[in-house]
Amino acid sequence: MVEFSIAQERKIVSAIPGPKSKELQARRLKAVSHGVGAALPIYIEKANGAIVVDVDGNHFIDLGSGIGVVSIGHTNQGVIDAVSHQVGQLTHTLFTVTPYEQYVEVCELLNKHTPGDFEKRSALFNSGSEAVENAVKLARKFTKRGEIAVFDHGYHGRTNLTMAMNFKAMPYGSGFGPFAPGVTHVPMSYPFRDPEGLTGPEAAARAINYMDKRIGAENLAAIVIEPIQGEGGFIVPAPGFLTELANWAKANGIVVIADEVQAGIARTGQWFASEYEPTFVPDLVTIAKGIAGGMVLSAVTGRADIMDASHPGGIGGTFGGNPVSAAAAVSVLKQIEAGGVLENAQRIEKTLKTRLAELATKYPVIGEVRGRGAMVAIEFVEAGTRNPNKTAVDKLVAHCHQNGVLVLNAGTHYNVIRFLPPLVISDELLNDALDVLEAGLAAL
Repeated sequence: MVEFSIAQERKIVSAIPGPKSKELQARRLKAVSHGVGAALPIYIEKANGAIVVDVDGNHFIDLGSGIGVVSIGHTNQGVIDAVSHQVGQLTHTLFTVTPYEQYVEVCELLNKHTPGDFEKRSALFNSGSEAVENAVKLARKFTKRGEIAVFDHGYHGRTNLTMAMNFKAMPYGSGFGPFAPGVTHVPMSYPFRDPEGLTGPEAAARAINYMDKRIGAENLAAIVIEPIQGEGGFIVPAPGFLTELANWAKANGIVVIADEVQAGIARTGQWFASEYEPTFVPDLVTIAKGIAGGMVLSAVTGRADIMDASHPGGIGGTFGGNPVSAAAAVSVLKQIEAGGVLENAQRIEKTLKTRLAELATKYPVIGEVRGRGAMVAIEFVEAGTRNPNKTAVDKLVAHCHQNGVLVLNAGTHYNVIRFLPPLVISDELLNDALDVLEAGLAAL
């Protein structure tokens, strides 16, 4: 039984944002680059479980988890204990100068739980973008090829290479180019918007034909794909799409990289979203967000021959695999191993999809409910069409925020609301949040 230090209930006691948040916002505008945005300028003072509390004392139900980062729950006690102990022992040496056990233990756990029964290695970094960059580096080194393929609606980060890999220019890349060369975008399987009846293998054949003709298999180092697309709107490809891509890649010596930065680490009710298509086994997996309970850490895990392709010193970084972050990750990964976390994600999926399916029958602006585990989204349309409805999303997000529920938008057309609640959220709290959403839909 999880004990919480903050009551798991929604409570609004001031205007949103409140006076203290407004005061901090004024300070922020003078001190912080305006290029750093804020979806809702409330300033958080503390958090626990699925509740965040702002400086004005408002309690919000967090359905975003820091965009999937605190999957284990805010201020998880196991993470607190591991970090507190580690800070008193060792905060930094740089693993590539003088190593330490915590880094090794994280790699052992990731090697154990990522898809594939082949020999594996791991390397630790800081951000998801950094993990993706290093996966691409390793694939290029291993294959001695330069080109990579990515997919429409995908998101991979904000570094120069990953900006080139993103599908949307705004807000991630607009005005920041030129970007790294050698990146080609190919069609994704998007069942809600693909031609009716297009199967996963047929969508894969479309993508393969594009890669074969546009790039040439002999030039392609890697395919980089999110098994469930995050920023693109939680797009779940049609069954068979991932397998067909991987089979073609394997036959042509192309490395398959699964970007599991958002979907991995128990978020979807499995250790990794790739597991939902058992015949799809990526060569490399990129991991971040939920791995360390809010501490800064990312990883690349995969085939030992690819991971060992770099010369010593070719991958790494000053803070990559920091001992405090690594200790937090060991706690998170062992809690998932102990049981209950994956089951919670599956329970959350059932609650979310049941309620959202009911709403879809009542409100024709809901075009589709999709996702897996505690990674579920609604795509909004203009009633009676499949035209994207960004206006409805903007109004609903604002309504939820004003009523104590933190939700996130997403999607290429900004017409998706995504749910990424902490995996400790109760059905009671989740239903309260959905009641707020339903009131907003009724007001539309």
